[in-house]
Amino acid sequence: MAAKVVTVAFEGVEARRVDVEVQLTTGQQVFVIVGLADKAVAESRERVRGAFAGLGLSLPGKRIVANLAPADMPKEGTHFDLPIALAVMAAIGVVPLDALDGWAAMGELSLDGRIVPAAGALPAAMAAGALGLGLICPEASGPEAAWAGGTRILAPRSLVALINHFRGSQVLGAPAPGPVIEGERARDLRDVKGQEHAKRALEIAAAGGHNLLFVGPPGSGKSMLAQRLPGLLPPLSSAELLQTSMVHSVAGLIARGALTRARPFRAPHHSASMAALTGGGHRAKPGEVSLAHNGVLFLDELPEFGVQALDSLRGPLETGEVMVARANAHVRYPAKVQLVAAMNPCRCGHGGAGRGYCGKAPRCQRDYQGRVSGPLMDRIDLSVDMPAVTAADLALPPPVEGSAEVAARVARARQLQMDRAEAAGSLETLNGRAEGAFLEKIAGLDEAGRSLLARAAEAGRISARGWTRVLRLSRTIADLEGADGVRRLHVAEALAHRRSAAPGEETTPGLGQGTV
Repeated sequence: MAAKVVTVAFEGVEARRVDVEVQLTTGQQVFVIVGLADKAVAESRERVRGAFAGLGLSLPGKRIVANLAPADMPKEGTHFDLPIALAVMAAIGVVPLDALDGWAAMGELSLDGRIVPAAGALPAAMAAGALGLGLICPEASGPEAAWAGGTRILAPRSLVALINHFRGSQVLGAPAPGPVIEGERARDLRDVKGQEHAKRALEIAAAGGHNLLFVGPPGSGKSMLAQRLPGLLPPLSSAELLQTSMVHSVAGLIARGALTRARPFRAPHHSASMAALTGGGHRAKPGEVSLAHNGVLFLDELPEFGVQALDSLRGPLETGEVMVARANAHVRYPAKVQLVAAMNPCRCGHGGAGRGYCGKAPRCQRDYQGRVSGPLMDRIDLSVDMPAVTAADLALPPPVEGSAEVAARVARARQLQMDRAEAAGSLETLNGRAEGAFLEKIAGLDEAGRSLLARAAEAGRISARGWTRVLRLSRTIADLEGADGVRRLHVAEALAHRRSAAPGEETTPGLGQGTV
């Protein structure tokens, strides 16, 4: 008779049921693990053997076969150690065979019998609860797993503690959920002098969840402004907190079960590969765009990223999810992010005017900015040209308005959007992702605004996708003013933020960037 213990295998943030079946048969003394296991799972037999030795136990002198069913599902990770060890102990009578009924297990073993953390405790607990099971996990992962709500959690420090619990000589209490951290103190907009046009664009982007690009010479404040965006955004809602934490749990980024309501802010270096940005690698781990789910992905020095890496973001920015394709599986991760990017106007940094004038302008600008594909640029709602900060700007007193005042306006605008979406039954609450009939309804333009937008389209300034994004942006600008309808002034400001012409080229009169 085979002993069976339930565990999980991860497909993205989803945890699928896996049954670990261990059977002892006569024959050559060997320990075999079957069921499409990767290298880390195959090495479990040595960790289990070492943990047993640390407890003073020895494996029976029989053929031990551990089957991970279903056999055609890929199994990856070290969290299979604990369920394999428990199934072996049940097979040899160390724990009662029926003691494991009603439980799933996950965790890595050390050679002295301790149960050490493994990534994915939260989604594992959620899956166990959905199956009507409790979860046995490492002590350090207990506070994280406890966030699953009604799922029963056992979080032993070692195999000895777990054996004693099942034999009735020790009682393990249920762990409490970890703390919720409200987030570190955000950097304040009062630190940024000048650049009022860029601050306005940052406020609009925060209010509607729009993608944003800053273009300017070194030292103009592009990174400073981007780093202050989290201070303008409201904290994660309860649903968003759970979604984001599931991704971070699979990536192993939750420490001692502590969750944070601060929206993620990920800023990968421009040397990041396509797999680092969108996810992949041997175990198809989540990439930066998924780790920034419900938050901000900041790409500094945008043209310095690899072309393939940047273009791999086009799909996630549109759909809000990443599909990592493998020969034997497809892994899906959520990736609903707000993209903020920054770049110099050309390779030398200063472009075609002002201090540090580039002698190769405008060709240098076209070549440098041309590294970013047109389709990716079309997914950016706001583009802001930032001039160099002058000595006169630096001599100004600190601005009267800081992040707190702007965040209050952003919160009011977002509340308007949430109320509209709830009334219409829309799943997308922010203007930055509104589409279809819902977008047409909420962004009803007046006659002057529709005429202006039509002229921009006829002049070739905006694509079909650009039309949609201008509507979204116009609605957000109107929301910041508390206006019921979208007027020509709102459309004009939205068009002014669309990057429509190549460096050095003239824009259509009356419709160029910066014209309202």
